[in-house]
Amino acid sequence: DYSAGTGYALAAYLKAYDPATYGTSKLPSGTQEKARDAAQQKQAKNIVFKVPANTTIVGVPGTKAGITGGSLQVQSVDNVIIRNLTFSATEDCFPQWDPTDGDSGNWNSQYDAVTLRGATHVWADHNTFTDASHFDGANPKYYGREYQIHDGDLDITKGSDLVTVERNQFTNHDKTMLIGSSDTDSVGKLRVSIHHNVWKGIVQRAPLTRIGQVHIYNNYFDTTTVNGYAPLYSINSRAKAQVVAEDNYWKVPTGGKISKLLSGDGTGSIAGGGNLVNGTSTDLVAVYNAANSKKLKTTVNWTPTLNAGIQSSAKNLPTELATTTGAVLAN
Repeated sequence: DYSAGTGYALAAYLKAYDPATYGTSKLPSGTQEKARDAAQQKQAKNIVFKVPANTTIVGVPGTKAGITGGSLQVQSVDNVIIRNLTFSATEDCFPQWDPTDGDSGNWNSQYDAVTLRGATHVWADHNTFTDASHFDGANPKYYGREYQIHDGDLDITKGSDLVTVERNQFTNHDKTMLIGSSDTDSVGKLRVSIHHNVWKGIVQRAPLTRIGQVHIYNNYFDTTTVNGYAPLYSINSRAKAQVVAEDNYWKVPTGGKISKLLSGDGTGSIAGGGNLVNGTSTDLVAVYNAANSKKLKTTVNWTPTLNAGIQSSAKNLPTELATTTGAVLAN
């Protein structure tokens, strides 16, 4: 029990910061918030593993290796490979209530399955990221909001640079990937390639991008609602992000809106073509811009070059990536 000795108790926390009495204009402070933070720090000491430079972490092929309940932190180091692992049940036992987050407040958690902060030359390949052992639908609600114990799957922030995310599966999760943690993150960095991945049964951030130059190609996005994870959008470009998204495939079920596949704040760009929706070539940016007041820009200030393996047609991606992504390496 990470809360032992801290004085934290959920019932006491809920009583102390009930919006009806505490209000909604400021973050929690005082005895129970300090106790919650202390309990959270105790948990972190047990589940957060710092990865040193020049390190490869690889699951032994054929063993279904993985990390359950843990978080890899790749911070201010160079040359790291994370490969053939299943990440599941990365959970924060002590989410913080933030009454100022959104219109009705939110419970916010720490601990991504993998966090990159100021890391360079990182390759994440053939991993599976999932909430499968604890879906969000099982979370209770307090103050009318979901008690969210999950954060991100793979977040790339704080000036991380030269990162490749390749042949992974992201399933059964809300916020899967964040590139750039603030609108003032490091300009000139956050150069990321994302290719041949599968997103299925996810809600958003596939990825959400800020500031950086991000190449998203040959990925498969299945926007079917799975296990209660209903999609909001796939790719978000904001804070002047420069995204090239090309030759990807989206599966959109009957009733799904193509105009909701992208998102932005009016300053981000998404260029590129060759994207298919249910097998049909679709100008996703044009569809989005026609339906939204905050338009995506359609030009970028860079040209991707490190993409020798790009496939010029996305039509076979659903079949191909079904068996060649995630923690499936056999040798």
